[in-house]
Amino acid sequence: MSKEVTGKAIDSLVLRRTMKYVRPFRVAFYSTAMITIFLSFMAPVRTYLVKIAVDDKIQFGDIEGLKKIILLLVGLLCLHAFMQFLQSYMANWLGQSVILNIRRKLFRHVVSFKLKYFDTTPIGTLVTRVTSDIQTIAEIFSSGLLNIISDILQLIMVLVFMFYINWKLTLVILLPVPFLIVATILFKKAIKTAFIDVRKNVAKINTFVQEHVTGMSIVQIFNREVEEMRRFKEVNESHKNAWIRTVWANAVFFPVVEILSAGSIALLVWWGARGVISGYVQIGDVMAFILFIHMIYRPIRQLADRFNTLQMGMVAANRVFNVLDTHEHISDEGDNSSIEVKGNISFKDVWFSYKPDAYVLKGVSFDVDKGQTLALVGATGAGKSSIINVLTKFYEIKKGAILVDGININQFTLRHLRKVTAVVLQDVFLFDDSIINNITLNNPKITKEKVVEGAKLIGVHDFIMGLEGGYSYQVRERGAVLSVGQRQLLAFLRAYVYDPQILILDEATSSVDTQSEQLIQKAIEKLTEGRTSIVIAHRLSTIQNANQIIVMDKGEKVEQGTHKELIKVEGYYKKLFEYQFKKN
Repeated sequence: MSKEVTGKAIDSLVLRRTMKYVRPFRVAFYSTAMITIFLSFMAPVRTYLVKIAVDDKIQFGDIEGLKKIILLLVGLLCLHAFMQFLQSYMANWLGQSVILNIRRKLFRHVVSFKLKYFDTTPIGTLVTRVTSDIQTIAEIFSSGLLNIISDILQLIMVLVFMFYINWKLTLVILLPVPFLIVATILFKKAIKTAFIDVRKNVAKINTFVQEHVTGMSIVQIFNREVEEMRRFKEVNESHKNAWIRTVWANAVFFPVVEILSAGSIALLVWWGARGVISGYVQIGDVMAFILFIHMIYRPIRQLADRFNTLQMGMVAANRVFNVLDTHEHISDEGDNSSIEVKGNISFKDVWFSYKPDAYVLKGVSFDVDKGQTLALVGATGAGKSSIINVLTKFYEIKKGAILVDGININQFTLRHLRKVTAVVLQDVFLFDDSIINNITLNNPKITKEKVVEGAKLIGVHDFIMGLEGGYSYQVRERGAVLSVGQRQLLAFLRAYVYDPQILILDEATSSVDTQSEQLIQKAIEKLTEGRTSIVIAHRLSTIQNANQIIVMDKGEKVEQGTHKELIKVEGYYKKLFEYQFKKN
């Protein structure tokens, strides 16, 4: 993610890689290129016709010939306008089509990353890659590459016509051009550095805003509005300064271009007037050359903009390709994709760490038979949630083996393993959508009838129907308009309609009130019926009926048995139970 563009004005490797995404749209690309080439010939031809009109028609009073040239000019102008529209539309269509495929590939790539990647990568940075960076890539085609080709070809054609008409006059008015080339090179270098800083600061702003909007409650609870505003001003100021550098470069460069252009016109007037008086320059030459001068300086001035656009596209493409080149995927080499899972689970001497040599699971072993409920208890950081993370292959174990129905989970495809497993977390995530879509996750195989049936069975139908619109009720972003208990009930219903063979409840009742806990307990009873269940709980009153309870401490299994068995032992579980009993 840290890799940046090279010092080259145009990174040929990045450009070639970007052009690979053009292959499905070759016809559109080559058609647009041909139109671009055609347009580069049109403007100098029209100017040359102006010279002919002045020198060959007006000067000799050939009205009929003048009418024909005027009609030809009008026709060429209309054709030029139509071709410009076509070129602009096709170039933008091409750019949007290319980034559509890149964005699809990037999003598919990102959603397959292991959770460890998201632990170390700011979400705002990824949002920038998927949105604004990819949009900038589109400008390579709509405002960069093809327009650069057009400008260069037009310059060549203009110079050819100028030298053909009067090579001496051409050399005179081109005297300021070397200064323009030097100014353009300096401008390009300055603007490139500024634009790279702009892209960096855009990502910083996105990350900052995303984090602080998501964590706004923490900011307000701890009265940090003033301090966070100060930090935001610093980030925003850095972004502004980067843009100001681009503005400064433009503010210096474009007046220089205008001065040099005026210098060429002055030379034309001086040399051309003497030529007309002396008879070795025609009036039509002077008029044509005035137009040609604008055709020279405008493309050169625009070339700087085009290269800036292309450079920004290169920077954005490089950032996107860095993400695409990141290989942070869980291995998915299994071939079991349809085998019927019963739900027998075995951990065999499992070792796991989030960081090298800092194990959070140390030789954990246990078995859960089909249809049984295993409860995991222990202090925060004991390793309970880590057991869930490795069972579902959100993270990969370092040593040992995890078996489902006697088969190593690495032999299952990820899709099939997670299809037979459902997880209900303590912090339930709901999308800004209707209740029905949050439950089904837009799975067309799950009908509303099935959802309603499940809701009635686990006791949440009345709660849903009490909301305005019932199952069509919009829960807003992250389900903010619902209570913790209500979100939890919807998570249970979501798990139920997906009908998993293995159910995991991660501290699902630790943050709800007593009334909600009673509803959730009823839902849990229905949900765990006939399913292999693993329950992580802080409230020991909710797991007394579990078939077995494992007590975790510092990544190790320290006690195992039923509630009655563990109460008889003067150990960790009994002390914890007595503490909670006295507290309640």
